[in-house]
Amino acid sequence: MGITLQGFGFYVPPDVLSNFDLEKMVDTSDEWITSRTGIKERRIAKNETLLDMAEKASRMALEDAKVEPEDVDAIVFATITPHFTFPASACLLQNRLGCKNSFAFDISAACSGFLYGLEVAKGLIMGGSAKKVLLVGAEKLSEIINWQDRSTCVLFGDGAGAVLISSEGEGEILASLMRSDGEVWDILYAEKCGYISMKGRELFKLAVRSMEEVCRQVVSMAGLRVEEVDLVIPHQANIRIMEALAEKLGIPMQKVYSNIHKYGNTSAASIPIAMAEAYREGKLKRGDKVLMTAMGGGLTWGATLIKF
Repeated sequence: MGITLQGFGFYVPPDVLSNFDLEKMVDTSDEWITSRTGIKERRIAKNETLLDMAEKASRMALEDAKVEPEDVDAIVFATITPHFTFPASACLLQNRLGCKNSFAFDISAACSGFLYGLEVAKGLIMGGSAKKVLLVGAEKLSEIINWQDRSTCVLFGDGAGAVLISSEGEGEILASLMRSDGEVWDILYAEKCGYISMKGRELFKLAVRSMEEVCRQVVSMAGLRVEEVDLVIPHQANIRIMEALAEKLGIPMQKVYSNIHKYGNTSAASIPIAMAEAYREGKLKRGDKVLMTAMGGGLTWGATLIKF
């Protein structure tokens, strides 16, 4: 049974918060932020809700896939900034889209949320519960950022990405592996009704080591060599993490897709936004072997290798 990423959509708010804007808010500088993170600007949802962003990304994905809302069997919504405590943001999105024949639910795995959601979508399709799954990653992180904390406020942005996943087509999930370790939860977290807290140095080391390990494992599981991968789409957390990961894997940065300079870290939205842009730019082509990897609060991490 094939599992094809059939249609892509993304949305980022129009309001840009640049590094120069942040210089006026906290003790930082464009040079400091750029050299340490690769981020030049990020988008902030001043006038949009989480659902507004998710709806726009989802409609674009459905249109790209040429799928009607009533033909969607399931909606999986990855987010750590849900619209309400309950009901699930996925249920509210279902209503907005008119996906009247789908079931819908949220998952919370922070920056790994999209990959966790892809694993769930794979299970639903392979188990026969769904033929078409709308997988959404959306975040309004500006709501949980302490804008006086220069160690975190420079990193994050708002946005949404969506992918229509189908049992039809020539695509395939070649291998995937998800991991978590709750023992080190306090490296990256946000308390209820609180702000993001992060131990950056510890997270950096864990991210590079853990993502390298899981990437090598899934490539091996697929019976391939790392050099056979056509494109790597990592979670857009920090350009230095991406560069270190590429070096560890022996992959040139030309094979690593990055848009972090424009959007910063959008958590569960970062990989689907990057995929949608890479597809539009012709850097993601049918038949390509694409490796995705992420690490997020939990700690959660994972990697998925697909034939696109």
